[in-house]
Amino acid sequence: MSDSWAAVATVKAPVEEVLSFAAWHLELGAARLHIYLDDPEDPAYPILKAHPKIRAMQCDDRYWRRVARDGRPDKHQMRQTLNASHCYNAKNRHDWLAHIDVDEFLLPDRPVAEILAALPPDVLSARMRPMEVLARPDRPEEQGPDAEGSDTEAPVHLRAFSLPLAQRHAQTERIYPEFGAFLNGGMLSHVAGKLFVRRGLPDVRFRIHRVLSAGEADPGQQELPEIPVAHFHATSWADWQAHYRFRLDRGAYRAELKPPRRADAGSVNLHTLLSTLEDSEGDPGLRRFFDEVCADTPALRDRLAAEGLLREVTMDFAALRARHFPDVGA
Repeated sequence: MSDSWAAVATVKAPVEEVLSFAAWHLELGAARLHIYLDDPEDPAYPILKAHPKIRAMQCDDRYWRRVARDGRPDKHQMRQTLNASHCYNAKNRHDWLAHIDVDEFLLPDRPVAEILAALPPDVLSARMRPMEVLARPDRPEEQGPDAEGSDTEAPVHLRAFSLPLAQRHAQTERIYPEFGAFLNGGMLSHVAGKLFVRRGLPDVRFRIHRVLSAGEADPGQQELPEIPVAHFHATSWADWQAHYRFRLDRGAYRAELKPPRRADAGSVNLHTLLSTLEDSEGDPGLRRFFDEVCADTPALRDRLAAEGLLREVTMDFAALRARHFPDVGA
């Protein structure tokens, strides 16, 4: 016996990345993908629309007049949560709905539908914790022997983290000697993860990492360790730099967020840490942070492995795109 599942995402990314996201989750057995295109003119739209298991929505002015009282929200986080809520309440017909981002990929240890079907009926939301992908180094001397070959041939390395907080903080400081005291599990984006939500809950309102149903937060929640989420937060130094300013101003490093180590006296958030590094040292300071925390180096892999927190997976996106979108590029 298994449960059907769907996923919803608001996307704004290059076509190839959108198709990789879709192909990965179709391969995992998603009965439906609800993809909301933040750019209504996104060139991925006709490709997605043609697939029988994908429902693509162009988020144009007409759409936003129907969904939001004041039209299109300025903050992308609000657009994401409104779209997920719209999907759950108006469009989803499957047993479970996951709200994830275009740079997040489920990594189940067995079929997703099987895992969800095994959950007790009183579990109404199931939390998937993230693992961040380590960034491929661009300095030849940092690349280990397994870095040879194409992106589809080389393994993807990820950092996990421990749930018990004291253990997590101790491990973080051992793994990241200079910056660990400012980090929560070494994660730059979030540790909260994302949710699967069971069908049939009343008045569902998604948040980025939570869900409300009739005002109750995360009803019937259970951890779902069988399905971690691979988060491609930074794939290279150039990629991290390209997203850095937006994240500092409006994203994962914005000023109003609480410090990752909020219980520690003198702890600062990533906005303050990174801004201070940039103001005092410029790009070399940011690069030092990136090299210790993000870069997929043998030294970091060894430290993660010593703590039991290194994961490795092969993700052949090119092959999956060819399988699920065979006409693209033909």
